[in-house]
Amino acid sequence: MAELNTTSSAILLLALLVFSPADAAFDIADYGAKSDGRTDSTKSLLSAWEAACGSAAPATVHVPAGYFLVRQVTFEGPCKSSKVTFQIDGNLVAPDDFGGAGEWIVFHHVDGVSVYGGTIDGRGSTLWACKAAGHGCPGGASSLVFRNSKNVVISGLTSLNSELYHIVIDDCEGVTVQGVKITAPGNSPNTDGIHVQQSSHVTITSVGIKTGDDCISIGPGTTNLWIEQVNCGPGHGISIGSLGKGNDEEGVENVTVKTAVFTGTENGLRIKTWGRPSDGFVKGVVFEHAVMQNVQNPIIIDQNYCPNHEGCPDQNSGIKISGVTYNDIHGSSASQVAVNFDCSATSPCTGIGLQDIKLTYGSSPAESSCKHAGGSASGFVEPPSCL
Repeated sequence: MAELNTTSSAILLLALLVFSPADAAFDIADYGAKSDGRTDSTKSLLSAWEAACGSAAPATVHVPAGYFLVRQVTFEGPCKSSKVTFQIDGNLVAPDDFGGAGEWIVFHHVDGVSVYGGTIDGRGSTLWACKAAGHGCPGGASSLVFRNSKNVVISGLTSLNSELYHIVIDDCEGVTVQGVKITAPGNSPNTDGIHVQQSSHVTITSVGIKTGDDCISIGPGTTNLWIEQVNCGPGHGISIGSLGKGNDEEGVENVTVKTAVFTGTENGLRIKTWGRPSDGFVKGVVFEHAVMQNVQNPIIIDQNYCPNHEGCPDQNSGIKISGVTYNDIHGSSASQVAVNFDCSATSPCTGIGLQDIKLTYGSSPAESSCKHAGGSASGFVEPPSCL
């Protein structure tokens, strides 16, 4: 009985710590937000943020159950509070006529902000239909953007049907994304799941992404990125790039992608660079413990990216790719060339490592293709290495 009392006391103490009266709470319903999915709740949400941001104590912005219509909103820091939590128990939905806003929910210059639970719905189908019809369409909006921020947590969030990118991490330091679910149709254009650029010390774990573009895309200036336990598909895989659109881009360094499952995706593990001059680089990348299930390009480096053959025909990529390791990659390829290293003629890939690779192509042997690529292979490697 004494042990039970001790345990109960510990639980009570933990509850008091988590729900301390010192933590200020600001419910958007108290600021006039309506959960009918039609009334504009943008001002209510922003008022709750301003109160929480200005609090001297750790503070919580609470979105209760229901559907809350929110137009474009930017949560500006820095905050007086050292810790602001967005607890979303309901749904934030974008307006039908959103289209041209560029970004929907933006956190700018914040430190110590966490977003927990709930659903954000970008309602992107109208824009996708416009693009499919080929008419003059608005630019669209990315759903959730963190910019110029640090010590950020995004946990348990569901993002649906973003017009463009679902989650963008731009110019940030110290970001954790965990337990996130992202869903959009496989034919929805430019709906990347998570995009990281100009950021360091970002960790992405235990995420499920179904979308019409890259599940995770990694842009210039990304360093110390850790990606683990990803279920991807449909989508275009996990991509470093595209890189090299500009001459003076920062490089990508120290990236680890492990324990990922790709199902019916266009690509698995991809590095993509523009076929044009650049001072950028990719180095120190580890891809390991990945399963491919009917993936069109399980392992691919494409340094001849030139959309619409404009601005880059007959040019070579200046991005220098080195020190990329592929370890324990197995499963099935939807094309015969399961490993494709199409590197730059003027900046060849160096230090590529293959270890314990087993990729099959139906009843036929899978193949490897190498252009301007150097490295080594060890252990069982199938298809046979062309390095």
